[in-house]
Amino acid sequence: MIDVRLNNVSQLAGFAKRDDLKYFLKELCNAEYVHSPELAPTKDILNAYKKGDMPWNVYEDKFLNLMGQRNIEKSIKPVLLDHGCLLCSEHEPHLCHRRLVVEYLNQHSDLDLKVKHLY
Repeated sequence: MIDVRLNNVSQLAGFAKRDDLKYFLKELCNAEYVHSPELAPTKDILNAYKKGDMPWNVYEDKFLNLMGQRNIEKSIKPVLLDHGCLLCSEHEPHLCHRRLVVEYLNQHSDLDLKVKHLY
């Protein structure tokens, strides 16, 4: 499980807080937990979008540019993504930064990642 949330310990995360996820994933699924904040938007970008001060298309453009500035294609190891699952808190797949991460990595690396949203 690759946690791509900016804040993985917030009270709003409920049972999905970092330490709880680490424990339950290991105990119930024998799976590892990794927090990858470099795959999350900045607080400024996220807050502007959530407050309605930034439309999705601007958010998308800013986040794609941010991933380019971060060179995530060089820092994220393909083995991490092999059978990996990206976790964030967005409910709507079409407004999901996980999708943008996958699209960006597919364009800027030799990876061929697929998106499957779990509801």
